Amino acid sequence: MKYFTLGATKLTVSNIAMGCMRIVGRTQPEVDHLVKTAMEEGVNFFDHADIYGGDHACERYFAESIGMNPSLREKMIIQTKCGIRPFGYDFSKEHILRQVDDSLKALNTDYIDVLLLHRPDALMEPNEVAEAFSKLRESGKVRHFGVSNHNPYQMELLARALPMPICVDQMQLGIAHTPMIDHGMAVNMAIDQSINRDGGVIDYCRLKNITIQAWSPFQKGFFEGPVIGDTDKYKALNEEMDRLAKQYDVTSTAIAVAFLTRHPANIQVILGTTSEAHMKESIKGSDLPLSREEWYGLYKAAGNMIP
Repeated sequence: MKYFTLGATKLTVSNIAMGCMRIVGRTQPEVDHLVKTAMEEGVNFFDHADIYGGDHACERYFAESIGMNPSLREKMIIQTKCGIRPFGYDFSKEHILRQVDDSLKALNTDYIDVLLLHRPDALMEPNEVAEAFSKLRESGKVRHFGVSNHNPYQMELLARALPMPICVDQMQLGIAHTPMIDHGMAVNMAIDQSINRDGGVIDYCRLKNITIQAWSPFQKGFFEGPVIGDTDKYKALNEEMDRLAKQYDVTSTAIAVAFLTRHPANIQVILGTTSEAHMKESIKGSDLPLSREEWYGLYKAAGNMIP
């Protein structure tokens, strides 16, 4: 397992994180075993959100399943998110503070290591967010802060008011979903691949020491299904992943993970699987040393142009 320092913090984190969005579908003994397996494999980072499962359900189920206690808690880095509501988004001070209190109760813990704002709120008041974050940090309820699905100017607007750095931006990124890489590969070309859809977020985050967390690393498009095994649209990519998997004695899932972890941005991959076998297979991509030739071969096989 590869480890690195999360953004502008002093947290040493695994570059593979366990995403907990789907755990409510498993029995509590299964969830307990899955978490323990992840930790045995070197994962120390667990990603939650208040809406996962509905009204803190996944957070609560996670804590109940593993029998959360101070000894276990100190071995984990726990991240959760807030801001999504049925009508849209809410970064008001009142909502942030209330959701954090509810998350702490659900997770049976006194503190959250990292709190993210979950998708941009068009009505965000940066000073109000700063007040909420400051109160949470001063009380010891939250130690570090970040965002999810934000572009550079949204982060700049927020950062101007914050008394602490933004340490994370969680974005969709995977071997078959690479828009944040694509436009940088085809600068100033009159093709779709050249469209800058995120404001240059990957380079911005590298410049500002913000960790990019990749969610849905195996998805094609926006929840259009897994790319692995799709030999209709992604035949060339699956063939290349299979070839490399055989070469490195791993599975294609490990190759898909390695495509992300090979990038010099120190990307942290969020695994949303509830399968112990799939998790173990994927984790093998944590520090798999793809060569430049292999990385670019995968990128091209996914249907991208290399000018």
